[in-house]
Amino acid sequence: MKIFIPNLQESWVVDRFRDEFIENYKQFITNSIAECNIIWIISPWTWREIPKKFLNKKIVLCTIHHLEDSEIYGKGLKNFKKLDRYVNHYHTLSKKTSDELKLLTTKNIYVFPFWVNSKIFFEFNNKSIIKSKYGFQNSQYIVGSFQRDTEGKDLKSPKLIKGPDQLIEILKYYNKKYPNLTILLAGYRRQYIISELEKLNIKYIYFEQTDFTTLNELYNCLDLYIVSSRKEGGPQAILEAAITKTPIISTDVGVASEILDPNSIFNMQNYYSAKPNTNKAYKNVLKYTDENGFKFFLEMFRDIINN
Repeated sequence: MKIFIPNLQESWVVDRFRDEFIENYKQFITNSIAECNIIWIISPWTWREIPKKFLNKKIVLCTIHHLEDSEIYGKGLKNFKKLDRYVNHYHTLSKKTSDELKLLTTKNIYVFPFWVNSKIFFEFNNKSIIKSKYGFQNSQYIVGSFQRDTEGKDLKSPKLIKGPDQLIEILKYYNKKYPNLTILLAGYRRQYIISELEKLNIKYIYFEQTDFTTLNELYNCLDLYIVSSRKEGGPQAILEAAITKTPIISTDVGVASEILDPNSIFNMQNYYSAKPNTNKAYKNVLKYTDENGFKFFLEMFRDIINN
């Protein structure tokens, strides 16, 4: 079995998944698309860069992270149908995306999230020490958000699928509840959230560029992580918060219902009553820690080859 995975170089979390899989399973990887058995299109919009002669000859697996409404009902559907002509098997990160994908294709679908690297993300025994390292006081209530919220086309419009407008509404509530509230932001394209927080005079700290060591420490500083998205594939933040035992609440997107306690999942009518359950989230995410999570992918590839 030889797998070819196109190189993304998009500074996205999927670049890391690609690198980690290659590092751990070099014996199954080839850099020559001509020599592979399987082409793994780990990022679906890169398929057009692959010569059609190989798409026609090889077994093609495509990971669909999530489907936007335009891909299901709108003009994007035409583009999906072009891709579907070449794909033999699909992989999705959650049952929700799989259910949507079944409306568009009759191809086989594998369903499980990407692994979470427990060597990168883990709980610190004394989180007060980490908070102190970053200048936080124990009296501060720290809410985190590490996901992009702004459209790249103008770097000011909200990326509504990620629900930044919903996050702002929730943070207004927490600002009244906790006079010592501080918002901890990380990652790229956070301009919309920052602009809105400044209008509301809500204190925030922003780490635009972070390495994984820092990101893990930032999780360990949090009193709460909020996922406010309208639609997601993972998001990976749910698994990372779970493995670091970071209190987290989320909208019912992606893998939220598979990892989090039902009481930790909210909508915009009941977000104020959502309650984190770190122990249950941690127990559920262990199934997807690196070594365990890799097994799902190996079994998938072996099943593809054997069938």
